[in-house]
Amino acid sequence: QVQLAESGGGLVHPGGSLGLSCAASGSVSNINAMGWYRQAPGKQRELVAVITRGGATHYGTSVYGRFTISSDNAKNMVYLQMNNLKPEDTAVYYCNADYQDGLELVDYWGKGTLVTVSS
Repeated sequence: QVQLAESGGGLVHPGGSLGLSCAASGSVSNINAMGWYRQAPGKQRELVAVITRGGATHYGTSVYGRFTISSDNAKNMVYLQMNNLKPEDTAVYYCNADYQDGLELVDYWGKGTLVTVSS
């Protein structure tokens, strides 16, 4: 199993920047990829960004060019740098791990951290 703990959320003005961190613990060697998802009030959870163990990245269209995902495999950490934040980026941000359990892929989730973009 894997445990995920996010940190770094808070209140930021439009146009500002904020960084999120996610620490993974447990059976981390079986993690194929880690990423960030977000859920705004009344909306479905959506992909923000994902990074594979090999370093390949993929971004949601709404954040492309503004957000950057990175990881430190030695520290079992994944980061999300968010720039030029907009009010519509307000959401609870969840860390996700894509875990290989034998032939089965299992998703693990953190508890989430709130990001509020407001003037």
